[in-house]
Amino acid sequence: MKKVVKFGGSSLASAEQFQKVANIIHSDDNRRYVVPSAPGKRFSDDTKVTDMLYACYHLAEADKDFKKELSAIAERYQEIIDGLSLTLSLKDEFKTIEKNFKEKAGENYAASRGEYLNGIIMAAYLGYEFVDAAEVIRFKDNGDFDAEVTNEILGQRLAGIERAVIPGFYGSYAGGKVKTFSRGGSDVTGSIVARAVKADVYENWTDVSGFLVADPRIIENPEAIETITYRELRELSYMGASVLHEDAIFPVRREGIPINIRNTNKPEDEGTWIVESTCQKSKYVITGVAGKKGFCSVNIEKAMMNSEIGFGRKVLQAFEDYGISFEHVPSGIDTMTVFVHQDEFIDKEQKVVSAIHRLADPDAVDIEADLALIAVVGRGMKSTRGTAGRIFSALAHANVNVKMIDQGSSELNIIIGVANDDFETAIKAIYDIFVIARI
Repeated sequence: MKKVVKFGGSSLASAEQFQKVANIIHSDDNRRYVVPSAPGKRFSDDTKVTDMLYACYHLAEADKDFKKELSAIAERYQEIIDGLSLTLSLKDEFKTIEKNFKEKAGENYAASRGEYLNGIIMAAYLGYEFVDAAEVIRFKDNGDFDAEVTNEILGQRLAGIERAVIPGFYGSYAGGKVKTFSRGGSDVTGSIVARAVKADVYENWTDVSGFLVADPRIIENPEAIETITYRELRELSYMGASVLHEDAIFPVRREGIPINIRNTNKPEDEGTWIVESTCQKSKYVITGVAGKKGFCSVNIEKAMMNSEIGFGRKVLQAFEDYGISFEHVPSGIDTMTVFVHQDEFIDKEQKVVSAIHRLADPDAVDIEADLALIAVVGRGMKSTRGTAGRIFSALAHANVNVKMIDQGSSELNIIIGVANDDFETAIKAIYDIFVIARI
């Protein structure tokens, strides 16, 4: 059996955390490939190493002295090395980093050094082989991740290595220039490694014991999710549930590899299992509820709209022409509403409205701002009668006015639009009716 284990920044912020991680890895001989993040915060007011590297590089980019800032980063790593009683020295590495900063190697290179250096320390501490992600993870010339080339290179490289540490978050173009994923990209690297080695399980270790039914900043001590499907996770991740980088699903999904979200500080907890499909029933009708604020709706009215061929395409063309993506498009016989991110739309709103009039000739266009979208997600909803009725009844009792309803054909999720001011109240009402009422 092969397991790939990824550890987040909070799990590797100090020597003490490194020791916990090593104990976890050594407790299961199947944990053979390790993907570390850069050191995170050691305490609430601390600074993540990645942020320190960004700040340091910005000084270098502006031709300002950055030695003090680079020394502070070196001290963070030395503190970990000393705490682990290693004889390892990173002096040569920091000389190379200083040289490359002066030569303006780029933000991507600067940010990647956090994971790179942590990977060197982790490999030395575990006695595993270090594999630089820049040598095995490829990006295309346009900046997109090259999944197939990476899988071939990485699979061949790791085929002859029994145990290895591969830093997360970055790779390189074919010419060797370093390129990073978006923030949280170490999750993606772990998934890529799991696919390449045909792992049985991809364990993602962080500072929480898996996914929760709702945001703990809104619901006090929400229930944990034991098992969730990839599709459910995509819906919740997109709407703000951020335990795992949403792009981390794709490499393992195509291979049917389950993901297990675990807590470094509570390794005895089972965590959340993310699977392709399951016959296990959810503990509750819903698997989770999540949402985001900051949307606006553009309502387009036109008599006999339903009989006009191409009307919807014309309306959406106006948004596309100005580089604005839409979230949801509920419609009626004579109305069509387009939900968009308010911060993307606000500076272009009048241009888009003019384009809608020019392209689609509507009777009226009306904009409503300061809206929130909430996703109620669950595979159990499909086989349970009255789910939508319970949701809207709960919202009515909480005096929440529903602005929009959109249910996918898969019956996996229901999207609800409410005013920003009603967002937290709506989440609590939905959680109460499906979870608290069952406890």
